[in-house]
Amino acid sequence: MDEVSLAVEDLKKDWDQKVSQLQERIQEIENCGNSGKGTEEANALPRLNGAAQDCLASLRSMQFRLDFLAQQLPTMEEVQSGQALVEIWKEQYQKLHMGLRNANLQAKANIRKAAQEERELLLGGGEESTVRRRNLQTKAGMTSAAESITESLRRTRQMMVQEVERSASTLATVDESTSVLKKAESEYKGHRSLLSRTRGLLSTMKRQDVIDRIILAVGLLIFLMAVLYVVSKRVGVLTLQRKIVAAIKSGSIPNKDAIGNAALNQETRRLS
Repeated sequence: MDEVSLAVEDLKKDWDQKVSQLQERIQEIENCGNSGKGTEEANALPRLNGAAQDCLASLRSMQFRLDFLAQQLPTMEEVQSGQALVEIWKEQYQKLHMGLRNANLQAKANIRKAAQEERELLLGGGEESTVRRRNLQTKAGMTSAAESITESLRRTRQMMVQEVERSASTLATVDESTSVLKKAESEYKGHRSLLSRTRGLLSTMKRQDVIDRIILAVGLLIFLMAVLYVVSKRVGVLTLQRKIVAAIKSGSIPNKDAIGNAALNQETRRLS
């Protein structure tokens, strides 16, 4: 299994964990106000909603990461499966978001009901009402301070999550750029080897062209020499023939029959 597939599997596990956390927060929000402590639970509601919103932000980030990783899976079947999982996560995210909204509506209704009961109890008079009023004021002050600190921490955490998401996006972009550069480097190496072979072929062709030119020049020279030799011989024979014919016509050389008879007479004398 390659690195992308492993990253997708880890992302699925993180998604399931984060969904479970969000469902727990939604259940806590929905039950907010049922214990009869309307004021305290009303002060705790923003903290619960902040935690739920953090979970939703993490789920959105996971959707983007899965959509990015799905495009890099090795096979087309895995790419299609990843894209289908992205759509499933989007539907699940919408259901969770709607569940959080309904839980808040239920919590507000519960808190209003609990606050009404507390108000009626406080307005009833008596020592119990006075003690409860003091306790509520003390708890309200402590809860307000705690909620303020919690809200500040939540905002800080949200900013850190956003920075982590931006860093992850930047790292993903850098990884993609690195893969593109590696691909370009491999293509350049392939072109460089091709250019080296092409230069070698061109050098070989140039040497072969020089050799062919030398061979053609030598062949042409030999041919011309042969032609000159043949022409010179032919011209010499024709000149000799003309000289012989001219000599015969002028009588300097006897003709053929006279030469034959003279040779025959000389042979008869020698035999006698």
